[in-house]
Amino acid sequence: MAYYQPQIETASRETIVALQNERLVKTVKRVYENVPFYHEKMDAVGVKPEDIRSIDDLHKLPFSYKKDLRDTYPFGLFAVPMKEVVRLHASSGTTGKQIVVGYTKNDMELWADCFARALVAAGATADDIVHVSYGYGLFTGGLGADGGAMRIGATAVPVSTGNTQRQITIMRDFGSTVLCCTPSYALHIAEVLHESGLTKDDIHLKAGIFGAEPWTNEMRRQIEEMLGITAYDIYGLTEVLGPGVAFECSEQTGMHINEDHFIVEVIDPDTGEVLPDGAQGELVFTCITKEAFPILRYRTRDIGVIHRGKCSCGRTLVKMTKPRGRTDDMLIIRGVNVFPSQIETVLLERGYTANYQIVVDREHNFDSIEVQVEISSEVFSDTVRGLSQRARELSEALKSLLGISAKVTLLEPNTIPRSEGKAVRVIDKRQLLDR
Repeated sequence: MAYYQPQIETASRETIVALQNERLVKTVKRVYENVPFYHEKMDAVGVKPEDIRSIDDLHKLPFSYKKDLRDTYPFGLFAVPMKEVVRLHASSGTTGKQIVVGYTKNDMELWADCFARALVAAGATADDIVHVSYGYGLFTGGLGADGGAMRIGATAVPVSTGNTQRQITIMRDFGSTVLCCTPSYALHIAEVLHESGLTKDDIHLKAGIFGAEPWTNEMRRQIEEMLGITAYDIYGLTEVLGPGVAFECSEQTGMHINEDHFIVEVIDPDTGEVLPDGAQGELVFTCITKEAFPILRYRTRDIGVIHRGKCSCGRTLVKMTKPRGRTDDMLIIRGVNVFPSQIETVLLERGYTANYQIVVDREHNFDSIEVQVEISSEVFSDTVRGLSQRARELSEALKSLLGISAKVTLLEPNTIPRSEGKAVRVIDKRQLLDR
């Protein structure tokens, strides 16, 4: 069995806990002294750094929320001077503001280490050619995979997204052996491959590491069959690190969390109570090694379970299940976070009614989003050309905010069903979660 950092990946529970204790104490003291937000938040609940002596005291710290990142935009949660920040990444939020995170040189190195562990767990070595079809730029996916590949000495191919036919040509010509992208794009690659009269035998892939969006085990089986690979899951959040917070091994029964860098808790999403291992609840992460952006007790809104049983791969790192949903209404469309409130803001700002519905589907293994919105009788009686122009302008406005294309359908008044209770804003036809 191969490991990237066996001293950590196979460490005893006692060793891991001792390391977490030491790093948690240092991190809490550092953020209290250097981040006014955390200083004020801890003072508000009567907690001082000296009250945190081990992971058993973690529950004393207040939670962090995505709203906190928006309220401190852009650099209010940074724990180091900007001159020490060598990289910025960002993800979208419910308003026009992005969630911004920073990385020091050491942060970049630990990120690369975390992704490298995932690659080695998937069977990658220095002899492999890693085809990275995650997006490059402010999105963390592409550069995270890129760093991990170079860490193990593999050859990274930074293809990014799009132009699938060209991607296949590069795979064949370069001899790519490991694919990193979203699972839906992996399936699309497979379909284009077969439409081109080629088969899995015409490419050299042996494994794939897929994340950034929900996917089922059924989807995993499709990918494996169509591309002739073993498909591995990876988990990460921009706010915590990016891809590499947790990774799947050969057992494919959950993802090992990199516990030397992150402490995981499972809480009751309603009460905030910490739940025991094996109980389903909301995942909460605390960073204990990051320098620039060490977030404490971050509520992910992802629902999952953690297990500490023995794994056949030999790794002793705790495992988390594939997230089983979210506690809020955020949609993940092609790896992009989309909130109904974002769409509603655009509609209302442009004079449309709040009578709308969002229909999400998966077509040809690509997520699609359609915004159906009612318009007044006067507007609806406009010419076809006029309606088309309105729909096109609204679609462009949505793309500008969301970063992805959305189909817009203008409807007659009273077309969308009314509800006496909470309005049904989202119809998700993708069946993303295994039943």
